Amino acid sequence: TAMQGGCNFPMGPFALLDLVGLDTSVSILDALYEEFRDPNFSAVPAMRRMVSAGRLGRKSGAGFYDYSR
Repeated sequence: TAMQGGCNFPMGPFALLDLVGLDTSVSILDALYEEFRDPNFSAVPAMRRMVSAGRLGRKSGAGFYDYSR
């Protein structure tokens, strides 16, 4: 809500991650980290746990938000 209202973004960061897919996002972060070795590009453990649990975002029906409806 803060990013939408304060920065005029169409969606917040968690909704964007769900749209892209958490598995895709983790893969992108892994590739960036491998290339640059910058800790800012390492995926956080919570995202890895969500991917392992099958919570991939919109494509699986659940991620940071529930899309089962």
